[in-house]
Amino acid sequence: MPTIAIIGAGPGMGLAIARTFGSRGFDVALIARTKEKLQTLVDQLGQEGITAAAFPADVLDRASLTDALDAAKAHFGGIDVLEYSSAPHSPVPGFTMAAPSQATVDNLQPQIEYSFYGAVAAAQAVLPAMREADAGTLLFTTGAGSVDPNPVMGNVNAAAAALRNWAVNLNKELAGTGVYAAHVAIGVWIGGGGPEGAPTATAEQIAPLYWELYESRDRAEAVFTA
Repeated sequence: MPTIAIIGAGPGMGLAIARTFGSRGFDVALIARTKEKLQTLVDQLGQEGITAAAFPADVLDRASLTDALDAAKAHFGGIDVLEYSSAPHSPVPGFTMAAPSQATVDNLQPQIEYSFYGAVAAAQAVLPAMREADAGTLLFTTGAGSVDPNPVMGNVNAAAAALRNWAVNLNKELAGTGVYAAHVAIGVWIGGGGPEGAPTATAEQIAPLYWELYESRDRAEAVFTA
């Protein structure tokens, strides 16, 4: 069975991506901070006939993230697809949003650590084996502010843009090999909750895009809009 590792797994996009790949024959490694929440998702997927396992880790602790991915590789025999969509769903100390003119090293650094450095660490944990096998897929998710920035999230968008730039460049580097990398920018509020009139979509509507990229492998980036 091929395996997908989902970093930042939660009951929204993470679960929807797990179902999208799991229903097509993938085993699923779920990685996030809270073991109990992950186990709930594992049980839910199991009831749907999808084999999944939980590997708790904090993306801000690179060693724990690498250890979780190593444990997932040992458990399932390897990782064929990595999906990184880490986004805080609860308050994280030091995380604030700042307009571009209010961006400082202090409020930028946590965003870069979370969005960009975590993704790089995750990729480094799986990329050597993918290169050796000449096969694998790396998918990195941000909000559409990485492409078309919103002043309200000046520091958040800057960190996401760094990840976007690196992911698209990684795609260029890996061209012609069996390993594929791509960036996904989500330009809607998932499940609602955004400003009045803002575009929305469900996680279930967005998740098939990841499978499309996995299969087609024909572009460095996809932007999901309503």
